[in-house]
Amino acid sequence: MTEHDHASPMPSFAALVGIDWADRKHDVYLLGLDAGQREHLVLAHTPEAIDAWACQLRERFGARPIAVCLEQTKGALVYALLKYDFLVLFPLNPARLKSYRRAVTSSGAKDDPTDAQFLLEYLECHRAHLVAWRPDDARTRQLGLAGEERRKAVDLRTQLGNRLRTCLKHYFPQALDLVGEDVHTRMACDFLLRWPTLAAAQRATPQALRKFYHAHNSRHEGLITRRLEALRVARPLTTDPALVQSYRLTATLLARQLRELARAIDAYDKELARLMAEHPDAALFESLPGAGGTLAPRLLVAFGSDRQRFAGPGEVQTYSGIAPVTRRSGRTASVHRRTACPRFLRQTFHEFAGHSVPRSAWAGAYYRLQRARGRGHHAAVRSLAFKWIRVIYRCWKERTPYDEATYLASLRRKGAPLLAYLPPATTPSDG
Repeated sequence: MTEHDHASPMPSFAALVGIDWADRKHDVYLLGLDAGQREHLVLAHTPEAIDAWACQLRERFGARPIAVCLEQTKGALVYALLKYDFLVLFPLNPARLKSYRRAVTSSGAKDDPTDAQFLLEYLECHRAHLVAWRPDDARTRQLGLAGEERRKAVDLRTQLGNRLRTCLKHYFPQALDLVGEDVHTRMACDFLLRWPTLAAAQRATPQALRKFYHAHNSRHEGLITRRLEALRVARPLTTDPALVQSYRLTATLLARQLRELARAIDAYDKELARLMAEHPDAALFESLPGAGGTLAPRLLVAFGSDRQRFAGPGEVQTYSGIAPVTRRSGRTASVHRRTACPRFLRQTFHEFAGHSVPRSAWAGAYYRLQRARGRGHHAAVRSLAFKWIRVIYRCWKERTPYDEATYLASLRRKGAPLLAYLPPATTPSDG
């Protein structure tokens, strides 16, 4: 995002506040602009303490606007401060605060009261370079939180699945053939909860196993027969009861957790679908090739509901981390991937660009063009994401769903180089 507020002029503030967030308490530095006096206090992280402090500020400064500088744009403190309309929040990137701290101190020491003072100083001296944070509407914020929490659940599922796979390899490796490598599936979890050891599985009758597979929609007779035969001739990796019993308990614990996670992820998917069905911008983002039910909400949240938030696609490219960073020193210059950015946002655009390659003719052609120029896979996908942001931005500003035929016709008019990489059937004709 750029360093200027495009929507409205900066209000006249009654006070400036720097807050350093912590789990249990918050260090606060306040500068009253009328008296010019600095104050420091420690604010407990409780709803009651935050409310009492905010109400005291409202009364003290007559509900005039107060600027608050802090390091985050989400979290319990931000959510608590959002309900006070006289507080104007200025989020500061932690990397920027770190650079400022290094610039004004030589020791490299860090503590919460000092950081709160640095935040106040930055707000006082460099307010023109900060952007007041305007939250999206409630529907969009709810979509954003649900999407991020879903992703955390998916990541946790991956971690637990890796642990379960490692656990089985220590005492029951045949399970990976009996249920498949995707141990987080409902079938895999139910199998391990019912037959957590090789001995238990071999005691089951072929009829019981067939019934189990059929109940879990695994009906390929050849596969079932191979699994039953493999189970019949299987030999235990170890018979040490200390190992078998310990790993059995771990495997069943992980299987239960994975089964509950699967239910939670399904619930997130249903909630995201419900919220998208009610959102006025849903059709726009659902029209993007490869977005699907998971990425369409994430892309919608990436742009948000405020059409004045970004002055151009370049701001989205920079803020999301998709735009590279150029470093110059003397006669040398190098281009690097941007790291100081919201990682979930960067991941959203990167994943969408990758999914669009087989589903959009021009995206696939652009990816092949980048690879032909010597770029690696991820570099090519990032370059495609950079291109996609320009396309989506225009659709977003004009509130128009994406249309592949229209974009292909535009490429044809411009004589774009990637036309040579389009399949013949999708290349627009002159007519």
